[in-house]
Amino acid sequence: MNSASLNAARREAELARVAGGERVDLAVIGGGVTGAGIALDAAARGLSVVLLEANDLAHGTSRWSSKLVHGGLRYLAKGDFALAHESAVERGIMMTVTAPHLTRTLPQLFPLHTTTSRAQQGVIAAGLQAGDVLRRITRTPGRVLPRPRTITRHEALALTPGLRRNGLRGALLSFDGALTDDARLVVALARTAASYGARILTRVRAHQVLADRVRATDELTGQALEVQARQVINATGVWAGSLVDSVRLRPSRGSHLILRGEAAGTSVSSVMIGVPGETNRFVFLLPQPDGNVYLGLTDEPVDGPIPEVPTVPESDVDFLLEVASSALARRLTTADVIGRFAGLRPLISAGGRSADLSRKHAVLRSPDGVLTVVGGKLTTYRRMAADAVDAAGLPAGPSTTHELPLIGAAPRSRLSTVDAPRRLILKYGTEAPRIAAIGELDPALAAPVAPGSEITGAEVVWAIRHEGALDVSDVLERRTRLSLVPADAEAAREHVADLVTRSLRGLPTPT
Repeated sequence: MNSASLNAARREAELARVAGGERVDLAVIGGGVTGAGIALDAAARGLSVVLLEANDLAHGTSRWSSKLVHGGLRYLAKGDFALAHESAVERGIMMTVTAPHLTRTLPQLFPLHTTTSRAQQGVIAAGLQAGDVLRRITRTPGRVLPRPRTITRHEALALTPGLRRNGLRGALLSFDGALTDDARLVVALARTAASYGARILTRVRAHQVLADRVRATDELTGQALEVQARQVINATGVWAGSLVDSVRLRPSRGSHLILRGEAAGTSVSSVMIGVPGETNRFVFLLPQPDGNVYLGLTDEPVDGPIPEVPTVPESDVDFLLEVASSALARRLTTADVIGRFAGLRPLISAGGRSADLSRKHAVLRSPDGVLTVVGGKLTTYRRMAADAVDAAGLPAGPSTTHELPLIGAAPRSRLSTVDAPRRLILKYGTEAPRIAAIGELDPALAAPVAPGSEITGAEVVWAIRHEGALDVSDVLERRTRLSLVPADAEAAREHVADLVTRSLRGLPTPT
């Protein structure tokens, strides 16, 4: 394998080779979870790969997810067993093989108040039991995802002290998967692909694609280049139609609010709150490892031009706060919101509401031969990637990514013995001691980048040297996620900028 380190020096050297006429088996456009997954799948099969991303890894939808690795309970409720089974299979692979270090078991609590009818309770309970059957069919161990059960009122309040006590009878408790950080999953995929020889080129914008070549521009220098390949795959998500005219998508906006944990009254468990008038739709409170809570999710169609960074409309804010407050002792207001973000799902165009559109993925071939991957979701990225590489029809063996751990991954039993702070292990896995060592060698880098922050200078240095970050925004927005809470990002910006400048100067000269 080659080095898994991505940085400015490696980018410059590999860009020079590609611009110089090097022909690869596969050119992938898009550095989100799907594009990075395709690059890894192809490189692991022995194919030569170049990935082109106009901005940074995980710049688009992949960093705006709910960070859930879910087993398809919603699809079971709609009778789509095949899609639910696919989700459960991929959840199990991610949590036990490919990324145990980036995933965690997330308790999900469904509060039962006196306003919850026995029929509603029965429907939810039946769905949870069906989801557990699917877990067992797909052989995800019970130690990773325990069986669902009914808990008492006191147990529910112990898990979520902020629940509305009046009329609380108890709760249904189930378990699903969650990511520590969705952007970090994309970075791990790209770095693992690089270790197999894939050329990962960020800040290279494709503006014309054909079946066997991509015309692009280096956004850092303005240099025009042409990438030659045996097959081109368009994995740009909601922007896929801007490169391939025949692709028709109907984007759906998923909005989230960020709250402090004490405002929501949460502890370790997420809370699933039914949307009034809906039989299979919930708003949820998702506790994060940093102590904050995500409140989501909306599902609204988006018309018109696709924005580079979607915004959260006030109507979504009001909706989320209103529904969540119905289950809490304390009413949430806009004063509790410390951040907000929205992602756009690249759903395949069809009639009906966006909430009802299928989350299935498809690999489409345009009349001129370009392959485009559309639809799907974060949980099933690996299956999407394998299908895309299969569709390319290049001489290579079958996909092996179902048994290929990502950089930093290890069995949970081994992760528990890694000699590093638990916070770092949850982000870096077996690489955590290397980040800790940077701080030990230079105590100044062991200090937080801002008062009240857990992020250290060592993590900034690591992002520049090994994770492909090229500037301050890459570090704040996608490697550390400080920008999710604007006040936190501003407090750290000046110090991070200084660390980025010094780290870039210390990189070796490309060869």
